[in-house]
Amino acid sequence: MSTLTVNDIRKGFYLDSVALMRMSRSLADMEGIEEAAMMMGTPSNRQIMADAGLLVETGEAAGGGDLIIGIRAENSGAADAALAAAITLLDQPTAARDGEAWQPRTLRAAIKSAPESNLALISVPGDFAIAEARKAIRRGLHAMIFSDNVPLADEAALKHEARDLGRLVMGPDCGTAIINGTPLAFANVVARGVVGLVGASGTGTQEVASLIGQYGGGLSHAIGVGGRDLKSEVGGISTLMAIDALDADPQTEQIVLISKPPPADVATAVLNRVSASPKPAIICFIGADAMAMPTNATQVFSLKAAAQAAMGIAAGAPETTAPAISVPNGRTVVQGLFSGGTLCAETQVLFRAAGQAVCSNAPVPGVPGLAEANAGHQLLDLGDDEYTQGKPHPMIDPTVRDETIIAALADQNIGVVLVDVVIGYGAHADPAGHLAEILSAHVGENGPAVIASVTGTEDDPQVRSVQMTKLQAVGVHVAPTNADAAAWALAAISAAV
Repeated sequence: MSTLTVNDIRKGFYLDSVALMRMSRSLADMEGIEEAAMMMGTPSNRQIMADAGLLVETGEAAGGGDLIIGIRAENSGAADAALAAAITLLDQPTAARDGEAWQPRTLRAAIKSAPESNLALISVPGDFAIAEARKAIRRGLHAMIFSDNVPLADEAALKHEARDLGRLVMGPDCGTAIINGTPLAFANVVARGVVGLVGASGTGTQEVASLIGQYGGGLSHAIGVGGRDLKSEVGGISTLMAIDALDADPQTEQIVLISKPPPADVATAVLNRVSASPKPAIICFIGADAMAMPTNATQVFSLKAAAQAAMGIAAGAPETTAPAISVPNGRTVVQGLFSGGTLCAETQVLFRAAGQAVCSNAPVPGVPGLAEANAGHQLLDLGDDEYTQGKPHPMIDPTVRDETIIAALADQNIGVVLVDVVIGYGAHADPAGHLAEILSAHVGENGPAVIASVTGTEDDPQVRSVQMTKLQAVGVHVAPTNADAAAWALAAISAAV
């Protein structure tokens, strides 16, 4: 069957990537549409669209500040309908700006309209993010940069300048923060309290923050720093400044640091700074071996353990007794399909500690990549770039992992399918409801067991208990934490051998 690809360009029109991904998905769901994407016309985005077969000569002329609509349809009628729908969607925010919900189009106008502000949240194409952040810090604002695809050298230069100006830069690619009780980007509703988080991991920060809330505690702040802040090229500048800020904050009584293992030089700098703090610290370098810690610091090896340590709960204490989970005879493989990268990393750590052969597309130290492993359990981070280029993140649109879940349910070698559900601001309105529909349609009588966890709180828009109930209604075993879900999967497979 022949297809038709069409492009349209909106000159000088910007919307953030999260909004564009949601709009793109609504177009792709229309009848007769094979694929659709709405992206800013940066060189990297044009390449993504070209690789997806969504770019023609019209779109190739777009500049970095232009918006490209790309549609691949079965026929011209379907293409025209989708293009008209795209234009309608794009005109909605413009109409809102003409009424009471006016939004400033520049940083200068934003500062003029809200001169008391001290933080700018930046979500523009990566090609422009550093310039906007530099404007912010030079005008006396701290900056949270949601944008990704920023060159590492540019990040380092910006953070050096920000440090000299006494301004904190969170990011680039900072997806989660809670500042003074206000959730920013992908974040959860957690009560105010005395624990301060510093996170180079979005979903890791969300899991620890939500668990602290579930255990009856609360947060002073959760400061995201971006996934590359602890690289040697950056040197942990934002992490060190975040510790400074929490040290100076009278509400913060203890500090929790969450990241993947940093290189030795950066780890030394961070731990030296922690040792100078008057406050106790909990260090969770996901995937790291045991390290020498300052006298005021405790090292933990999972997100659950970090939350428990913050609340004075004995490490590893289960929230509930593990249920008896039946696994089809002869099926000894666990397939993990995660939307949260750090949740995938935590599960790898726990499987590795249990002596299980495991591999991943985003391996922690000591775990082989997919190409290196011949057998064993497979834990996939479906939010990794290889799965999300030109597509929404699965936390935004759970349909992007549907095919992978359906394939796992049909695989005769897989005994347990392990999944996460992440809720909160920025996430899909009902991820558990969507997952339940997929499972209802594709789990057979002799299918694998499905084990899940829900990262979030009762005060989140999706309501954690409601999400859990929807999964339990279709036979999913819902664990209280991601770590417990991993433990349940290991127990189920061990019992089936």
